[in-house]
Amino acid sequence: MTAWLTVVGIGEDGLDGLGAAARQAIADACVLVGGERHLALVPAVVSQQRHPWPRPFDAGCVLAWRGMPVCVLASGDPMLFGVGATLARLVPAAEMRVLPAPSAFALAAARLGWALQDTALLSVTGRPVAAVLRHVHEGARLLVLSADGSSPAALAQALAGHGFGASRIEVLEHMGGPQEARRSGTAAGWDVPRCAELNVVAVECAADADHRGWSGLAGLPDEAFQHDGQLTKRDMRAVTLAHLAPLPGELLWDIGAGSGSIGIEWMRSHPACRAIAIEAHEGRQALIARNRDALAVPGLRIVSGRAPAALDGLETPDAIFIGGGLTVPGVPERCWEALRPGGRLVANAVTVQTEAMLADLRARLGGDLVRLSVAHAEPLGRFDTWRTALPVTLWRVRKPL
Repeated sequence: MTAWLTVVGIGEDGLDGLGAAARQAIADACVLVGGERHLALVPAVVSQQRHPWPRPFDAGCVLAWRGMPVCVLASGDPMLFGVGATLARLVPAAEMRVLPAPSAFALAAARLGWALQDTALLSVTGRPVAAVLRHVHEGARLLVLSADGSSPAALAQALAGHGFGASRIEVLEHMGGPQEARRSGTAAGWDVPRCAELNVVAVECAADADHRGWSGLAGLPDEAFQHDGQLTKRDMRAVTLAHLAPLPGELLWDIGAGSGSIGIEWMRSHPACRAIAIEAHEGRQALIARNRDALAVPGLRIVSGRAPAALDGLETPDAIFIGGGLTVPGVPERCWEALRPGGRLVANAVTVQTEAMLADLRARLGGDLVRLSVAHAEPLGRFDTWRTALPVTLWRVRKPL
């Protein structure tokens, strides 16, 4: 089938900013689909059907006209955080053509004099604002596509709460059209509760003088987490994550998550890493939620319940960490069954009984046992001595392909 669907990127300047091919696609379409703002930019054509996107949004509605000449209007570059990328998952490439206009990011970079290759391009449309914090560091430049007029204030609040209140913010509104405007300020001093609904936020990240940043490597200090004592300590956490070996796009089950430290650090290893924290204790679930937002991984999913029952229906994991519940009947077996072939399973034990369980699991399923002991120098009178933490036995195993 030839291309029946054309996605046209259109700017605030409407038809005046479009090339001949885009204008022709709009004129030839039997069905024109887009947001109400986009449709208002194009004069009505006799006999042409015009349909605003349904609410709730459903890009799949265009499939009802498959085979007819259909044109979808989108903002700027439809393949960059746009509806074009959504449609490309529903319509084969051979049946669709895309005619992009300059993206909002391109327009913003042109006005600011920023090099796009040196700038993080982000969106909070349908995404939590806290996810932006994953990209914040001293000197970073961010361009953030807003969900609506409240996004700049929410982003400023998040930056200030994260220790980056000194960051410079520029809000660029209605770029390319007659209503184009700009607002400036700092995150800490931002006092505009709502900007124009159509805007992009530019951020030049600057840390506050007293801000302490956290490394992106595994093994954050224990004080980076709120906890009630149920925390995999820093040195053991770093070793555990090394054995879990996160890769981009992979999913971790963190069973008996406690404060969520393993799942959080797994997700901090790469923006595409995903994790599910399984925790039965309500107070610890609240701690996990606070820690995931404070450490900029709001996508961490929390499942309330105890393994193995709480594992039913969850997406197949690439890696599993059993931090709690190892002695619950059926938990190791259920985890091994759920793990994808080639996936990794890591479990830690402190007591003699759980260590014996790990030895038995190793005898049945293979893998390695590692005994780790960590000591810290502490004062003893006028001198120092070594205080040794409880030794931890770690079992690591990879499921055969």
